[in-house]
Amino acid sequence: MSKPLDPVDIALRRRTRRAFLFGGVAALAGYAGLRWLAKTPAGEVIPPALRRVLTFDELIARATFSPRRLSRSYPISDAREPRANGHVGLDAPLGAWSLRVDGQGVAVPLVLSLADIRALPRVDVTTELRCVEGWSTVVSWTGARFSDFVARYADPQAAVSNYVGLATPDGKYYVGLELGSMMHPQTLLCYEMNGAPLTDAHGAPLRLVTPVKYGIKSLKRIGSIHFSDERPPDFWAERGYDYYAGF
Repeated sequence: MSKPLDPVDIALRRRTRRAFLFGGVAALAGYAGLRWLAKTPAGEVIPPALRRVLTFDELIARATFSPRRLSRSYPISDAREPRANGHVGLDAPLGAWSLRVDGQGVAVPLVLSLADIRALPRVDVTTELRCVEGWSTVVSWTGARFSDFVARYADPQAAVSNYVGLATPDGKYYVGLELGSMMHPQTLLCYEMNGAPLTDAHGAPLRLVTPVKYGIKSLKRIGSIHFSDERPPDFWAERGYDYYAGF
């Protein structure tokens, strides 16, 4: 004859069964929630729920953006060579280089040389290059302010387009930025890094540097600049990253 269960044992067994059921339900609910978050419609690369978060972040960043808010400047002695992340658009031999400029505010499409960019007022900035991977490096950049470029080669009154699109000469890497960030006083068309001409790995002969954005927006080896009222295509935004990519 079996021994009667102690009331304490009975209570513990009931609680154990209840906890197991609750845990199973919670696990199933969590799994279903993750499946819903990860569900991506055809043609999209990021789930709608996460896309809404990125859109909200962009709205906040754009609302707080100010051309008077400068990225921190550092002594040139703090400058180091950053990682040469990314080679898309840099694989082909450079050959003869020129810069094509067109779109709103440019009456006639232009073809410029590096000497045309160097003829603009020379500007030096020493700021952090921030990567979406989480690292940053202080770098000293030399070039021309994009705002000076617009004043010289486009009609400042007409060039009130919402966006600027930039691409490598082969068109394989491309970025889109809103005009406000491009006209920021620290945004440069850069031809030198840490006191020396750019190397191929860092975007020779001309690259974009915009400290108000993550490095994925600072396109290397600029081949074309296009002013537009429509949001231009963006390499990493098409792959699920935040289009704005600012802070």
